[in-house]
Amino acid sequence: MLMALAGSTMLAGAATAELTGDLKIFLDTSNPAPRATMEAMIADFQELHPDLNIETTVIDREAYKTQIRNFLTADAPDVATWYAANRMTPYVSAGLFEDVSDLWAEPEIAENLASTKGAMTIDGKQWGVPYTYYQWGIYYRKDIYDELGLSEPATFEEMKSNCQAILDSGRKCYTIGTKFLWTAGGWFDYLNMRTHGFDFHMELANGEVKWTDERVRETFANWRELIDMGAFVDNHQNYSWQESLPFIVNGEAAAILKGNFAVAPLREAGLDDSKLDFYQFPAITEGVALAEDAPTDTFHIPANAQNKDNAREFLRFVVSANVQTEINNGANLGQLPVNAGSSVDDDKFLDEGFTMLSENSPGGVAQFFDRDFPAEMAAEAMQGLQEFMVFPDNLDDILARLDKVQERVYN
Repeated sequence: MLMALAGSTMLAGAATAELTGDLKIFLDTSNPAPRATMEAMIADFQELHPDLNIETTVIDREAYKTQIRNFLTADAPDVATWYAANRMTPYVSAGLFEDVSDLWAEPEIAENLASTKGAMTIDGKQWGVPYTYYQWGIYYRKDIYDELGLSEPATFEEMKSNCQAILDSGRKCYTIGTKFLWTAGGWFDYLNMRTHGFDFHMELANGEVKWTDERVRETFANWRELIDMGAFVDNHQNYSWQESLPFIVNGEAAAILKGNFAVAPLREAGLDDSKLDFYQFPAITEGVALAEDAPTDTFHIPANAQNKDNAREFLRFVVSANVQTEINNGANLGQLPVNAGSSVDDDKFLDEGFTMLSENSPGGVAQFFDRDFPAEMAAEAMQGLQEFMVFPDNLDDILARLDKVQERVYN
């Protein structure tokens, strides 16, 4: 019954010309909930087009990353999942993704997907469509803040003042697990975007600014203030992000900087909405517009696809308001719709994230460190970020090393 209801909800907003022929779709949504969501969505598209022969292949996400170039080159599907921004660049540069700027010129897409257009644009053209994104920010123990008489900080000074009160109470300010290095990337993203802004952050990601630049050092100086205070849990290099969650659950740490995917495990561990809350990473440099990390997952048409008209119709369907409402609701992906005309599921954190991204991120939307920086640069830099968190006195060596990596990667 639920599937039927979901289908009727999706179908209501998608009256299209009936399609025939074939449509071959490759998905990297191998985890159970995303897989079920995508398969239900494809079934609804099939119901709209009963004479269309749809073949869906689901590939484990990590395996997909290593196979994508091969299958885009030989025996390409008609539609494939991937990621926005810099993660598209290798396949755009190699001529393996179709230019779909024509879709973005259609009013329905141009008007309702405007917030994500930049993330889909390379060289002034659009190379796919987004189907979901989610906010990052600081999830915190509201009951601990209330106990200590603290309020959500609007500035970095207030953030540090709160942190000192938390430390004085015998707790750590932030839990983090940097065993898998990307979590440190989130902290750098926010500190850099808050210190110097989105454009500067992207200039660094594009290799236009040296790591030894004084402005980058200013970002690390702000980070070091927190490190020297003892803001982060000890031995974080030994924990994955999941292994770092007990510190906030047990009240040994008061907050975590993470994507909205952390909410489900925190709720499952016993933090209901009276104990868990969310705030936007506060301003650091006055006048710098607030920008956010909001990783965006995408659909693309391979340049070598055989059924591009059918693929374009599928992309229109994926981004339509009703479909976006359905696939992103709490029972499915539990994330944010990219269509401004969609409804957000009645969930405290999705509501706050949607409001933040649609109304209070004038600086721009970044994709996250290891998506915005080229893969080799990101891998080396994230090692440096973790090293800095453990050995902050190594900063000069780290930055000099990253300059050399940058010369190799971008030239």
